[in-house]
Amino acid sequence: MNEYLLLKFAHLLAFVYWLGGDLGTFLASREVINRQHSVPARQVALKIMLACDMGPKLAMPLIMPLGVQLAALGGWLAVDRSVLILLWLLCIYWFIVVLVLFLNEGKAFTTKLARADFWFRIIFASGLGLWGIYLLVASSSAPSWLAWKLLVFVAMVFCGIMIRINLAPFAPAFVELISEGPSDRVNTTLERIVGRCRPWVWAIWSGLFLNAALGLHLWT
Repeated sequence: MNEYLLLKFAHLLAFVYWLGGDLGTFLASREVINRQHSVPARQVALKIMLACDMGPKLAMPLIMPLGVQLAALGGWLAVDRSVLILLWLLCIYWFIVVLVLFLNEGKAFTTKLARADFWFRIIFASGLGLWGIYLLVASSSAPSWLAWKLLVFVAMVFCGIMIRINLAPFAPAFVELISEGPSDRVNTTLERIVGRCRPWVWAIWSGLFLNAALGLHLWT
């Protein structure tokens, strides 16, 4: 089996785990805020939601360098080997940080690491966005569909950042639910927080569908 097919297989797996994990997270979130469930049942739903969410979180930093290397091997993108290596190193760092944060939830050092991760995503996505714009408007070395795929990925990273911002009040509200029991106020707060995240989730799904269509050249 050649390198191109292996990379293509890994790229497709990343897509499957991103979209499938997002769907599982979305469905579990509905049970987390369901007023009809007991608090222990909602805690179990939260554990399921967080576990499902690891699929998208780990797929995101892998799908992009896999796609870029595929494009380079396929002859669609002229990119220097040193740029590919840098891209992989940055995305492996991103992957490891996500894993470390998940495995060490609640530990003191994760607060600073999560903040660093937040700014890393903004800076990294901004750089990718500039690259995508350059490929779209000023470069003849890449087809437009490839530039659009890169820009759509950047948009999805932005959506993920917005979900993270909107979810910030969720943890203290859920802790209150556990410690003090359910109330109309805390239930409404949790519903409002999750509701604010849903449009961003739908936007990510749309981005995944669009990038899949672009990758299959449905409009060419």
